[in-house]
Amino acid sequence: MLYGAIEAGGTKFVCAISDESLTIKERASFPTTIPEETMQAVVDFFTPYKEELTAIGIGSFGPIDIHKDSKTYGYITSTPKLAWQNFDFVGTLKKVFDIPIAWTTDVNAAAYGEYVFGNGKDQSNVIYYTIGTGVGGGALQEGRFEEGFSHPEMGHMLVVPHPKDAFAGNCPFHGNCLEGMAAGPAIEQRAGRKGQDIPEDDPIWTIEADYIAQCAYNTTLMFSPDVIIFGGGVMKQQHMVEKVHQAFERLLKNYVETPKLEDYIVTPKLEDDAGIFGCLALAREDALQVNN
Repeated sequence: MLYGAIEAGGTKFVCAISDESLTIKERASFPTTIPEETMQAVVDFFTPYKEELTAIGIGSFGPIDIHKDSKTYGYITSTPKLAWQNFDFVGTLKKVFDIPIAWTTDVNAAAYGEYVFGNGKDQSNVIYYTIGTGVGGGALQEGRFEEGFSHPEMGHMLVVPHPKDAFAGNCPFHGNCLEGMAAGPAIEQRAGRKGQDIPEDDPIWTIEADYIAQCAYNTTLMFSPDVIIFGGGVMKQQHMVEKVHQAFERLLKNYVETPKLEDYIVTPKLEDDAGIFGCLALAREDALQVNN
C-alpha cells in the first residue's frame, strides 16, 4: 500500500508518495497557479501510483469547508486567491482517485506531523502556529483537531500594539491582529526589507518577539497545552525563540506554571517537512478507519 500527501500552499504545492511506514518514496513541488493547471500537475504526479495508492491526505490553504455533511465539504471557500474561490478540491481529486481523502488546513497538517513524529509526540494537547507570509494556527487534543463551526483562525487573534511600534498593522480585516502585526509582510513593511536581511540586534525583533509571546500567552491561558510549536519562515531566525521566551515570561508573570520554556515554546522538529508528514499520517489514519 502507498499513501499520498498534498501540501497545498498559496505559493506552491508539495506532493509526496510514501510506503506503509510513511517513508517518502517520491516528492515533487510546483507553483500554485490556477486550479486547472495546478490540479493537473497533482493528478499527473499520482497517476503512476494509482493502482497501489490507498489514501491521500491534503493540508490546504484556506479558508476551507471541513464539515462532511456540508454541500461544499472539500472546497476552498473565501480565499483571497480569486481563481481558487469556491473550488471543489476534494471532489476534483475524487473524480480520478476513488479512495479515502483526508482533508484539513495546511497548518492543521503541520500540527499533526509534529504530533505524530516531532515535538508534539506523546503529548495530549499540541498547538502549532506558522509565522510566515501569513499566520495560522492548529490545535490537537488527544489526536483530534479542535474544530467547531469551522477550523480555528488563531492567526487573527488581536494583539496589543507594542509601545515602541507605530505600525498600524496590515491585515485588511482586523488591522492589528497577530497576522497583521507579526507576519513576514508586516516586518517587511516596517523595515523596508525582508526579515532575512535584518540583523538580529535590530529592535524590530524585540517587537516581533513581543507579538509572538502575546500569542503564546493567549494560547497558554486558553488551552493549557503541553507544547506550543512556532514554525514558518519568521521563526527560522535562530535568535527568535530566546527572545520569545523572555517576552513570554514578562507577560505571564508566573500566573500559571508551564513546562520548562525550552520544552514548551519550541520550533518544529520536522522543520519544513511537518506539513507533508502530517498529510501522510492523516492519509494512513483515514485508510485504517475505512478498513476497520
